[in-house]
Amino acid sequence: MAVAAYAVASDTGRRRLRNEDNYVVAPPLFAVADGMGGAQAGEVASRLAASALEGGDSDSLEGHARLDALIQEANRRIYDRASTDPSASGMGTTMTVALVEGMTVAIGHVGDSRAYLVRGESMEQLTDDHSLVNELLKSGKLSEEEAQVHPQRSVITRAVGTDPDVDVDGFTIEAEEDDVFLLCSDGLTDMVEDDEILELVHRNRDDLDKAVKALVAAANRGGGDDNITAVAFRISTEAPAAGEDTVAMPALDPEPDEQTREYAARDPRADTLVVPPGEITAELAATEASSGPVTDARRVRVVMIALFLLGVAAALIVWGLVR
Repeated sequence: MAVAAYAVASDTGRRRLRNEDNYVVAPPLFAVADGMGGAQAGEVASRLAASALEGGDSDSLEGHARLDALIQEANRRIYDRASTDPSASGMGTTMTVALVEGMTVAIGHVGDSRAYLVRGESMEQLTDDHSLVNELLKSGKLSEEEAQVHPQRSVITRAVGTDPDVDVDGFTIEAEEDDVFLLCSDGLTDMVEDDEILELVHRNRDDLDKAVKALVAAANRGGGDDNITAVAFRISTEAPAAGEDTVAMPALDPEPDEQTREYAARDPRADTLVVPPGEITAELAATEASSGPVTDARRVRVVMIALFLLGVAAALIVWGLVR
């Protein structure tokens, strides 16, 4: 048995009202999906993606060809729903999927969730982010340091369900004994540096339940700005120890406080844009690299309402003094 142990932890984070991440832990198949699209559409999109993986009929295929077929099916389901349900218009999701076949691990990937390989004392990012920031980084318009804090980190260039067809990155990895694979949403990687991710996984590689919980805790300590999901599995040719192949289910989310509700009301992930790479012109890239956050219409309306209310309050105070 190649999968010796596996675990998952998923959390809403400290700033969101709902968890729009979904995951699959059905050895030999593992996946993370991070939904987007306003209202509850992101949650719907990621759930449809997960159900497509769990119920997909592609057993005749192998490796990344099988993953490509499963992700294409997820894309069809999400796109069809978004096209027929006005409340779900424009929704989509990232998908990062791993399929273990013996000592080979196939990866299928769309979006800015990630797959990592922890081997020995080092860690490698296996997937390439389909994001505006990564495009700017690869073109030399941003440095690594600038990319980590860029205000448009949520702009992605590829997602599942936003178009009739989707281009899936697919490849295979030859695994080695004791390799640990980590699939995660950007709620982890935006909050926790790779060095700390490696340290937490390496330290707890014999207890993946503890490892994924430590990753979620670290992301929340870092701010918890987004939903956080981490799926980890370890490769071994030896049979797992009793009780080792368990899954850590996420705890129930607590009732959000007033500060969380206020933040969620202007949830930036709800307005995540999907911008195809071909539409990112040099002018746009230069603007994105040098400017701050783009002020959207909703934020302008909120500011105008606040100013109006302040004006009314001031007028009432003056009127009271005059009287």
